[in-house]
Amino acid sequence: MLTGTGIWSTALRYGDPGSVPDAAAELESLGYTAVWVPDFGGPVFDSLDALLRATSTITVATGVMNVWMQTAEAANTWWNALSSDHRSRVLLGLGVSHAPLIGEAWGRPLATMEAFLGALEVPREQRCLAALSPKMQQLARERTAGSLLYLVTPEHTATARENLGEGRFLAVAQNVVLDSDPKSARDVARQELAQVSKLPNYANNWKRAGFTDDDIASLSDPLVDAVFVCGDVDAIAERVAQHRAAGADHVCLQVAPGGELHPDVWKALRGV
Repeated sequence: MLTGTGIWSTALRYGDPGSVPDAAAELESLGYTAVWVPDFGGPVFDSLDALLRATSTITVATGVMNVWMQTAEAANTWWNALSSDHRSRVLLGLGVSHAPLIGEAWGRPLATMEAFLGALEVPREQRCLAALSPKMQQLARERTAGSLLYLVTPEHTATARENLGEGRFLAVAQNVVLDSDPKSARDVARQELAQVSKLPNYANNWKRAGFTDDDIASLSDPLVDAVFVCGDVDAIAERVAQHRAAGADHVCLQVAPGGELHPDVWKALRGV
């Protein structure tokens, strides 16, 4: 089961191909246990191959592979061609994305994920689901190794752990800004949240946590501080510890801005 701390980065998937291998190798040398990459379409398996070739021990994970933009058949073809060494380091995180991003192709999320899992040959222990809701967490518990959470509080982590039960993997993606000035740090966080806050999955989850429509529309300080951690290394380490105490097995840090590589920040945060 994956433990420790990882890095979630858009740049490791969509950044300069010449820089990605060195960045992945550096993260491995710094002691991070996983690299996580998103999927907004395109050849996701080529990106995973590049990360696997550049490293030797670190887990390479999707956070998350979009089941509307990829097929189980393509995943099976890729998986069956992998060496045993590379297979042992793969974790396929799967997600149903968001209706506004998918458009007319959108269908019933739970049924769509069930069908995808039914056709997928990647072993249960090497796949997990992005699952904010209890029903999707139940599916994660029954059909995969566990779940990945995004833009959540430690309190939500505790609820997810209860829903998943013991023996299931729970990872949390924690957004961070390494900046001790509250105003400038929150400004960066708001830029990162500007688009995702309009997606109903996240907005509805924040409302379940007690935030209001006004909090979400304005990206209020309490909301920003709840889903981001802004501050120095100690502040970030404290939030990571809170997620672990709430039941997370693994925490992956998404350093803002998320579309850039952050070697200096990665060095500073090693071991949190």
